[in-house]
Amino acid sequence: MSRSTSSTKATKEMVAYCFDSLIFHFENKPIYKPKFSNESSPLFVTWKIDNKNYDEPILRGCIGTFAEKNLVEGLHKFALTSALKDSRFSAITKKELTKLHCAVSLLVKFETVDSVWDWEIGTHGIWIEFTDPNTNQSSNSTYLPDVIPEQEWTKEEAIRSLIKKAGYNGKVDDNFFSLIKLTRYQSSKDSLSYSEFLEYKKATSL
Repeated sequence: MSRSTSSTKATKEMVAYCFDSLIFHFENKPIYKPKFSNESSPLFVTWKIDNKNYDEPILRGCIGTFAEKNLVEGLHKFALTSALKDSRFSAITKKELTKLHCAVSLLVKFETVDSVWDWEIGTHGIWIEFTDPNTNQSSNSTYLPDVIPEQEWTKEEAIRSLIKKAGYNGKVDDNFFSLIKLTRYQSSKDSLSYSEFLEYKKATSL
């Protein structure tokens, strides 16, 4: 896992580049080279979509990497991967564009901690790693910093959800919690809805 010390912050230009990456893909056009700094950082791209059955946009795809990636290549790659290849969802289609929201998260301040409870809701994302005591198989999963407060989970609810997300369905007790290696991290995040993306493009002449 990266121990990124990058000071680069997520920007609306990066989010607009992710929108354009998807739009240019649908139009079968080569993507342009953006103007933002091509530094390296762990990153995630998240897509959400408006749904009439919910007050807030719902998740449509989220994929990223904890490895250091050049931002130009990484954002383009994961904008498409999260939109088209998140196995939890069908691929986003062109007709969904106007309902989409996109967020870019650049990850920083990785810290491996001694206790599975040593992190703060709303400040930290968490990455857990553990070995299934029955199969001896290694598993891991993560939630970005904004996920847990959005779901209104307690720390224990979040950890239990991550364990299940990692594919483990066995007994979870205090002893199991003690076997988990937890890394906390923070993120710089920016986002745009599709309408905000169009306004941003018009205002900046991108």
